[in-house]
Parts: sequence; C-alpha cells; structure tokens
Amino acid sequence: MTDIAPSLLSADFAFLSDEIKKVEKGGADYLHLDVMDGIFVPNITFGPPVIKKLKKITSIPFDVHLMIDKPERYIKDFVDAGADILTVHAEATTHLHRTIQEIKSHGIKAGVSLNPATPLSSIEYILEDLDLILIMTVNPGFGGQSFIKSMVDKIIDTRRLIDERNSKILLEIDGGVKLDNALELSKLGVDILVAGSAIFGAEDVVKRTKEFKNLFVK
Repeated sequence: MTDIAPSLLSADFAFLSDEIKKVEKGGADYLHLDVMDGIFVPNITFGPPVIKKLKKITSIPFDVHLMIDKPERYIKDFVDAGADILTVHAEATTHLHRTIQEIKSHGIKAGVSLNPATPLSSIEYILEDLDLILIMTVNPGFGGQSFIKSMVDKIIDTRRLIDERNSKILLEIDGGVKLDNALELSKLGVDILVAGSAIFGAEDVVKRTKEFKNLFVK
C-alpha cells in the first residue's frame, strides 16, 4: 500500500504545531520536510533547529529532503535534529557515494533525489547503498506546481530498475500530487506520495489527509 507524506512546505508556518497535529490525526505515514538554502533551489525554508523542535511534538517519522548545496556538510546536524530518512540530491554533491555512506553510518535511511532533467543512470552504480529514491515530478523550489507528465516514464523506469535488482528501495515522488492523480501514480508502483498544497491547502486538513489514505484501502 502506498504511504502518504504531507509536505510541510505548504503548511501555515505560523501554526506548524497545529498543522502537524492535523495530518497526524488524518493518518499521515511520514512528514516530508523540504530544507532549502536559496542556492541549490531559489527558496529558503528551515534548518535543524526547527526540525529538532518539531520532532518533540509528533511521532510521525520525519522524511527530510535536503534541497541544499553540498549537503554532506550538514548530515550530522539533521540526524541529531531527528531525521528518520535523509535524502540528498544527486546534483548537489560531488561525492554522492561518500555522502550516502555518511548518512547510513548514523543508522538512518538514506535517499537520493533526482530533478526532472537528471537521468536515472546517474545513480545506477550506488543502488545497493540506497534505501529510497525520490523522483521530482516538478522542478524543486516551490510548492503548488503542476505534475510534469513526462515523469510518468521515469517513474515506470525507476520501478522496473528496483524490481530487476530485487531491491527493497522505496520509490517516492514529489510534486503535483493531487487527489485526482494519486491513485494512478500509486498503480505505477510508488511507495510514498508527497503531497503539499493538496493537503495543507484544503479547508479541512484532517479530512483531506484521510481522503488520500482511503484511496489505497483495499
């Protein structure tokens, strides 16, 4: 069954505690935290101090997505803050294998994210070291963007590659996920769907989170 990871990027930052409690009540499987530095992507969000505070108010696993340049500089900081999954961009670090090994040395799951234009071949030789692959289905940096339709083929190819290797790698997608396309995306073999504005932009966040969850109830 596909899991749901509401993206805090689309939440009301003035009431983060309340927003998190809403998706927790709705049954969210993960909380997706987009960390942006204004360099790798044209936006700035939050860092380890905020994540550390948020970790104290919820039991939802933290899926931390580092959209930052040279993420290897801050691995320990985000581990100490409470990341359960730490994902870096293949495009943002020179020595990707070394960075993945650093994450795993702290006993948490390591993921790699690929921007829409980045080929799947860029991670072919480190697959055995990964716990998660995050396919960006929008260009990263801002919430509320539309799903890039050509990414369907990339999702299919990624699922096939994982299955061919008999791997337990989780396949996650982020960008343009809505109620009206979530089920079809799930059928492509996606393990985790990140949804931002589709959840936090709803009038009733608890209800909307449950609506996403109910899509996958057999």
